Order: sequence, then structure tokens, then C-alpha cells
Amino acid sequence: MIHKSLLLLIYLFSTFAFSQDNPASFSLQQAIDFALENNRTSKNASRDIEAAKKQKWETIASGFPQLNAKADYQDFLKQRVQVIPSEFFGGDSGEFLPVAFGTKQSFDGSATISQLLFDGSYLVGLQSAKVFLEISKNAKIKTDLEIRKQVINAYGNVLLAEESVKILQKNIVNVEKNLEEISRIYDNGLEEEESVEQLKITLSGIKSTFNNVSRFKKLNYQMLNLTLGIHIDSPIVLTDNLETLNMQNIDLELSDSYFSVENNIDYLIAQNDKTSKELLVKLEKSKALPSLSTFLSGGYVSFSNDFSFTSNDQKYYGYGLFGLNLNIPLFSSGARGASTQRAKINLEKAKDNLTETEQRLKLQIATAKSDYQFAIEDYDNKKENLKLAERIEHKNQVKFYEGISSSFDLRQAQIQLYTAQQEFLQAMYDVINKKAELETLLYTINN
Repeated sequence: MIHKSLLLLIYLFSTFAFSQDNPASFSLQQAIDFALENNRTSKNASRDIEAAKKQKWETIASGFPQLNAKADYQDFLKQRVQVIPSEFFGGDSGEFLPVAFGTKQSFDGSATISQLLFDGSYLVGLQSAKVFLEISKNAKIKTDLEIRKQVINAYGNVLLAEESVKILQKNIVNVEKNLEEISRIYDNGLEEEESVEQLKITLSGIKSTFNNVSRFKKLNYQMLNLTLGIHIDSPIVLTDNLETLNMQNIDLELSDSYFSVENNIDYLIAQNDKTSKELLVKLEKSKALPSLSTFLSGGYVSFSNDFSFTSNDQKYYGYGLFGLNLNIPLFSSGARGASTQRAKINLEKAKDNLTETEQRLKLQIATAKSDYQFAIEDYDNKKENLKLAERIEHKNQVKFYEGISSSFDLRQAQIQLYTAQQEFLQAMYDVINKKAELETLLYTINN
């Protein structure tokens, strides 16, 4: 038994160790697909659709025949009595005798089937259930679009941090090498102390930035894991790199493409809201219409002084009833009119919101196209700036060691290079993100 337990522990430990050594790997598209299935917000949006389907059937079923059964058992602990004139039994006039009518116990079992024949609110409810389902589906699409954008943003942040760490590590090595060389020259009395101090300041600043970016890299991984729907500390590997994604996301034709605002998911949601408000107006109006339903009821009743209702010779008396229920609203002291007017006010608000959404989306799409085009242009500009900064920094290093330029000039060239490096990385990240924002706005259900 101990041997088997030991083997089980070894197996579990090896499985755990293997899983730790083999973290999940994701390309950007794989990360998006994974998040759309496992992100908790996305899963709840799917559950909302299922709940809307159940609510739709709940509304439909309320207009179908309804069958209910009922059983009543009564046992008088002390029977109620009535008094009758005693002269009925030969007694004196003016006197009364207490008499208990019926048996001490009774049982009544019945079943009733009812059917709604006409109700205006039911007809509106059927339409509302369909619209509510459509609202839930559009909300799911909206949620998935936001999750897709969040994954791209988080994935890009991780890649940006990774590339920043690599560049900063390379810069640290280069500056440390320069500092070591300058320190030897200074020790030999061939260089001023200021040159050493300038490089120390540069190295200190790079190391501080490196430490900060390293901390943010961990946080960015955790944010990506949260968006994916996995534990924030789960190890993952990203198979795409920032430069490849940047090149894949440069599409000059996208900023020139035509798009109808009516296909935007936010517009469709606002249109759903307007439709639901129209149905609420119809619902309030329908409350002034009569409603008609029918029912058929039947059952058996039995009486006894003792509990003998399960005996074979116990007598049961059957009964049946058919009826119609007609409800005609006549006067509500203005309550129905006020409700209808309130619903109409909300409808007017929904119409204005739809118009506002249409105008806002046109502006957002135009802005997103402009931002995306600028991101591409800025990327080209930052790429050229980086090449220039690299050449300037190299020339200043040569001049410095030849004694032509000062340590201050070298430091300025280095800072300019480091800034150009970060701006180039940020420009690639912006291209990816700006395209994601534009694609979110241009998305249609038929995509």
C-alpha cells in the first residue's frame, strides 16, 4: 500500500513538474481564439444568450394551456356549530339548539386546465422576447470585440516590454564597456574625471529604466493571462514578435475603405434599445384592451368523521366546472395614460440616442482611420530616426575616443539613441493597436 502511494506521489510530482516546464504558447491569433472561449466576461455573455432563450420560451409558454392540480384536506379539531330553533325538534318556542353540520374531516382533490384566449400584453411579450434575445446576441458580439481588442493590447504590451528589456540589456552592456575603457584611460591620467561621471550617470539611468520595465513586464504578462481567462501567474510563451506583427498590421487600404455606420455593433445595440422602447409603448397601450381566458376544472370530494380516505369503500363525489374569464379595464384614474406617456418619453429619448450614436460613430471611425494612418507614417518616421540616432551615437563615440568631442556630447548622443529606440518600439506597438481599434469599429456581423 505504501509502495503504491509513493508511486502515485512520484507520478503527480512529475506531471506537475512537466506542466511547469512546458508553458502554453500562443500566437496573437491563438491568444484571441483562446480568450473568446475562456475569458470569463465572454463566457458570461454566452450565458446571457442562453438565459434569453429560456426567457423567450418562458414568455411563449405562458400562452399555452396550463394544467394545475390541487388537494385540500381538512380536519376540524373542534367543529363549528350553528344554532337552529328548538321548536323544529319539538322544543319550546324561542329556544335554540346547537347543531354541527357535516363531518369532522374532508378531502377535495381537483385539477384545472386554463387557456389564454386573448391578451394584448401577451402578444407584445412575444415580440419583446425576440428583441431581448437579439439584444443578448449583440451584447455578446460587443463583448467579444472588446475582448479581442484587449488581447491585442495586452499581447502587444508584453512584446513591447520584452523588446525594451532586450534593448536596455544591450545598452547596459555597451555603456559598462565604455565606462570600463574610460576608467582605465582616466586612471592613466589621459582623461578627465567628468567623462567617467557622465558615463556613470548614463548607466545609472539605463539600469533604473531596466528595473522599471522588468517589473512592468511581469504585470503585463499577468494582465494578458487575466484577459485570456487563465490564472494570472500561469507561465505562457508568446510566439509572435513585435516587428512581425507590425508588418502584418500595415494595411493602407483599410483607412480608405467605405463603411456604413448602420452595420456597427454600437449602432445595432442603440437600434435594439429603440425597438424595445417602441414595444414598451405598445405594452402600455395593450393594458387598456380586454383579456379573455377559459378554464375547465374537475375533481372529487369526500367526507368522513375518521381518516378513511384511502379505504376502498370510501365514497367520493365528482364535480366539474367550465368557465370564461373576461377582464375589461374601464377606469384607472389616469394611471394607464400616465404610463403610456412615460413610455413615449423614453421612446423619444431612445430615438435621440440612436441619432447621437450614429453621429458619434461617424466621428469615431474618421478619427480611427486618421490615427491608424498617422501610426503607419509615424512608424516610418521613427524607423528613419533610429537609423540616424545610431549613426550619430557611433560618430560621437569615435570622436570621443579620438579626443575631438566631449563626454557631454557623447552622453547627449546616447540619450538621443535610447529615446529613438523606445519611440521606435512604441511606434510598432501603436500600429498594431490603432488597427485593432479601427477594425473594432468597422466590424460587421457578417464578417
